[in-house]
Amino acid sequence: MSKHKIYTMSVANVYPHYITKAEKKGRTKSEVDEVIRWLTGYSQEALEELLENQTDFETFFAKAPQMNPLRHLIKGVICGIRVENIEEPLMQEIRYMDKLIDELAKGKAMEKILRK
Repeated sequence: MSKHKIYTMSVANVYPHYITKAEKKGRTKSEVDEVIRWLTGYSQEALEELLENQTDFETFFAKAPQMNPLRHLIKGVICGIRVENIEEPLMQEIRYMDKLIDELAKGKAMEKILRK
């Protein structure tokens, strides 16, 4: 079985779309970064290095220092699929990140996005 195309895609290729989506709704790049850091445990410096090195999604999540234990609280639909029902672990992690960016772009309060 071949890998899903997104697994081998560079996070840096998708990242500008996250920024654009957030900025169109009055949010900032730093908020996008904060959400990604919350989910993965990367420092800002490590995140920037991974983006610069064109790290793919599979490696990005495999090397994440500390996936947030509260990520299971992320619920809802992304790309027509409920994130909590995705069975493939890597795809679920990717969709968690997509869902967090969606919540940011929809104007949700940061403390709710970060499940505080």
